[in-house]
Amino acid sequence: MQVDAQPDVSVGIVSGSQIRFRLDAPYLVEGTLAEGEQTVDFAEKGIHWKGKCYQELTFIPQQSDASFSLFDVTIGVNFHWERKETQTFLGRLKFIVNEDKVCAVNELPVESYLESVISSEMSATSSLELLKAHAVISRSWLLVQMQNRKDNHGKSKPMSSEMPTEGELIRWYDREDHTLFDVCADDHCQRYQGITKETSPQVAEAIRQTKGQVLLYDGEICDARFSKCCGGETEEFQYCWENLRKPYLVALRDAPHDEALQLNVEADADRWICSNPESFCNTHDVKVLSQVLNNYDQETSDFYRWRVEYTQEQLQMLITEKLGIDFGHIIDLIPVERGTSGRLSKLKIIGDRKTLVIGKELEIRRALSKTHLYSSAFVVDALDRNEQGIPQRFVLIGAGWGHGVGLCQIGAAVMGERGYNYNEILLHYYKGATIEQIYR
Repeated sequence: MQVDAQPDVSVGIVSGSQIRFRLDAPYLVEGTLAEGEQTVDFAEKGIHWKGKCYQELTFIPQQSDASFSLFDVTIGVNFHWERKETQTFLGRLKFIVNEDKVCAVNELPVESYLESVISSEMSATSSLELLKAHAVISRSWLLVQMQNRKDNHGKSKPMSSEMPTEGELIRWYDREDHTLFDVCADDHCQRYQGITKETSPQVAEAIRQTKGQVLLYDGEICDARFSKCCGGETEEFQYCWENLRKPYLVALRDAPHDEALQLNVEADADRWICSNPESFCNTHDVKVLSQVLNNYDQETSDFYRWRVEYTQEQLQMLITEKLGIDFGHIIDLIPVERGTSGRLSKLKIIGDRKTLVIGKELEIRRALSKTHLYSSAFVVDALDRNEQGIPQRFVLIGAGWGHGVGLCQIGAAVMGERGYNYNEILLHYYKGATIEQIYR
């Protein structure tokens, strides 16, 4: 597969009824030059700027290093570290109408975008081999998303969901194909913060050395998923998203000898999750972790193995709030189906008023936490049952951080520190794939 030249990517940054921004250098817009602080508003189904109404408004930089800043950009949407910050970007700034809001879109070359993504996803102090590996998977995933948008001709692919029986609520949340731009800037797609965070020569070198390189399987670019920490065993695609097996996203041990375990058997999953097996991602090395975890990610410390405890009242209120269903007292949480990494893809919630099976993994994580449980690889102890058999405490013991599909960022960081090159890292996590350059 070959591409004629490096493409441009459009990235949705922020939307709202009003967007404040600053042009840090002269930009050409509607035939005139603009600079300094600006405001656009949504009104009367259009974009209002300087007394005029537009359906689309594009600010074009007049020099290659010109930048613009957007105020009050939300990062970490719905995560425990969600916050707002001012972010600065290179490239074009476009405002478009998105339903009843104005949306700010950044347009720039793919390789420039990737330099920011790699710096946003990981520390600039990461090893060169880890940065090169991440450049390849980020580029692969991005080009798949861009092709999906092109193929769908403006038709969005919404969050998939199904309810096969009255007693089940099975829902999965994928990175939906955007219609107004290629990708968004938050973790929903890939974390992109422009030049807000300083990039290092190491990141630029990783991008340069892998320019145009992607993962291919059977001639197609791989949908290269990744997560923070697999917990020692990666998961298969179909247990987290639609029931589609992707041959390069399969279960494997995150260890030098990568024979996969079959942790979909309950007794085996229980033993695995409650143990502390040696794995690439089983590390407390601050130097390694700082390569993958930015300051706000380091607010999370225990993720290879973790523990959460709820009272009956806390769990009952949480589930009612998240699912909008009154289960009454929670009598038990019963595993129904696990993926090959031990992650729950179906969980039965038994209450004294209602019983329901929920899934897949992210729906389970959302239902049992104010934000997200670190993963759905957990076992449940229902403790201190009263005379009516109702537990007063629930203890969840879990493994890993994220869905666990594809590359494990912490495991890959350890591999880089141990001398593995980026080819070895990638082909460890994406079985049967090849690395090829599709443009120069």
